[in-house]
Amino acid sequence: MDLSSISQQLNLKEKELRQKVAEAGIRLSPRARKIDNYLARQILDALLPKQKIVPTTPRVPKNIKLPAFIKVKDYVDLLGLSVQEVIKALLKNGVMANINEEIDFDTAAIVAEELGFNAEEEKTQTDAEMGASSLAEMLKKEEESTLKARPPIVAIMGHVDHGKTSLIDYIRKTNVVAGEAGAITQHIGAYQVKKNNKQITILDTPGHEAFSEMRARGANVTDIIILVVAADDGVKPQTIEVINRAKFTNTPLIVAVNKIDKEGANIMRVKQELAEHGVLTEDWGGKTIAVPISAKTGQGIDDLLEMVLLTAEVENFRANPNGKTLGTVIESHLSQGKGPVATVIIQNGQLKIGDIVTIGGAFGRVRALEDEYGKKVKEALPSTPVQISGLSDVPQTGDILTTRETLEEAKQIAFQIQRKERVRRITQSQRIKVEAGSKTLNLIIKTDVLGSLEAIKQSLDKLKNDEVTINVISEGAGEINENDVTLAATSKATIIGFNTKANSKALALAKQQKVTIDLYDIIYELIENVTTAVVKMLSPELIKTTFGKAKILKVFMTEKNTMIVGGRVEQGMLKKSGEIAVIRNGEEAGRGEILELQQSKTAAKEITSGNEFGMKVKLSGTKIVEGDIIESFEEKLKAKELISNK
Repeated sequence: MDLSSISQQLNLKEKELRQKVAEAGIRLSPRARKIDNYLARQILDALLPKQKIVPTTPRVPKNIKLPAFIKVKDYVDLLGLSVQEVIKALLKNGVMANINEEIDFDTAAIVAEELGFNAEEEKTQTDAEMGASSLAEMLKKEEESTLKARPPIVAIMGHVDHGKTSLIDYIRKTNVVAGEAGAITQHIGAYQVKKNNKQITILDTPGHEAFSEMRARGANVTDIIILVVAADDGVKPQTIEVINRAKFTNTPLIVAVNKIDKEGANIMRVKQELAEHGVLTEDWGGKTIAVPISAKTGQGIDDLLEMVLLTAEVENFRANPNGKTLGTVIESHLSQGKGPVATVIIQNGQLKIGDIVTIGGAFGRVRALEDEYGKKVKEALPSTPVQISGLSDVPQTGDILTTRETLEEAKQIAFQIQRKERVRRITQSQRIKVEAGSKTLNLIIKTDVLGSLEAIKQSLDKLKNDEVTINVISEGAGEINENDVTLAATSKATIIGFNTKANSKALALAKQQKVTIDLYDIIYELIENVTTAVVKMLSPELIKTTFGKAKILKVFMTEKNTMIVGGRVEQGMLKKSGEIAVIRNGEEAGRGEILELQQSKTAAKEITSGNEFGMKVKLSGTKIVEGDIIESFEEKLKAKELISNK
């Protein structure tokens, strides 16, 4: 803490403070400008005026409401106590803050209870009150007669190099609306195609990244996922990731089996591997549509779009074009000419030029609307992607757009959302504790209702594996209390809370016992963080990469630990980096490293097949003899990938 802050709190000049500190027998360096928590507490204990003890009736705890964040000076006014008393209580709890700094609700609540208050968190406007509710929640409030069919919103996802981008580009170039093939002049993150006189909105964003950001912020703009799987490569880690995400979000999945025109394509093998991960295609007795395609030639792509329309008809995607406006940001950036801009997909109602909007922590009056062709439009209807300008700041992917009556109202709502986002970041700054070397992850799970608890447990069951055990030592619905913290401390467990919170006594005890309380309001983020913790506990795999092999033709010099030898590369290449293995009679006889490598008496980093070389090597184990085979290789530790059980 700054010495000047203590001077202000004691209403003393710094020179007077130093003098009184010396008179109190407390040692303070003449050059000290900052002091630690312990010394600050000593000074305050010594110099604060001692309060006379007057017999009074016990103070009846006073109920107070605290916001998510509060400045210390406002906190002092709210409590009605002296600055010195409050600062001293904060210091006692390890918080060094001056009167102009903010403290969070948890800290303020703990200190308030010690000072004789019952603290409750001040309720800000809920998501629904701020208009940031989901489309599903909004549609429940709409009259059935006002709902109209809307185009499906499709995300194309899959493993790297399986053809996502090729498929997106082929559809865009050959099917864009109004027959303007190739006429898209700007990338706004989405575009619309027309099939059978019906529109389909296709997300043109980097699928996995955008999907993750939206989901992490509670947004789910995607109606249908097209999972691209290469017929010659099959199911891969990112394929499984998309399958998991579709299941978690309950999003319809259509499989596009791509590259059917390539040699080695095996559609049946793809379907078998999909079945192993819980995705049964129609011809395997399941409900998932699978369409063989070639994104290169266009074969099967018309059929794929037909299946998208069929799925949309079955799912009956609807919205009220005249209802309350709701949209989701899929891309945003700062434009040199336009300022902050965002691409938004309208999900309900309609957005018009001049509308006043709140988008996450940004707000403003819509100055311009542009479609994917860069054309100015006057309005955007449900499922339409549109780029908007006129905002106060750049919103984040996944932020929700709603319309407001006045700019002042939009500004106030944006400010509340900013504060709420700040709270979310801070409360989620803790992460699930992983004990070094442990193969057991101990968890205590508390949720708002038992239904949430069951959903979380079912998701955790999918993470079971042969190496790491997930041990739920306690579970239940309700607030996190002191008993949960005590149990977590004795069992070295992390407490996970979903849509619930810890009471102030539990928070204070958790701080004292160094117990992690990890709070969530989005189930997918909870599961992903548990998955990350489990992966950290898995033993890494040792991956060996062999570069090539060489035959030793001559031994020139042998010393204690080094040798100079010559030979010829017979396969691949010999690299100076990495390691070498000495192979004799088909078995490894020793290992070493290359200190110097030459070709035609010139230093080289690698020697390719068919060329002769000379090298100086450092060995462990046996010496090299003529006729030995030298294997050039590299070994690296790689974290294991966790494949969920289905």
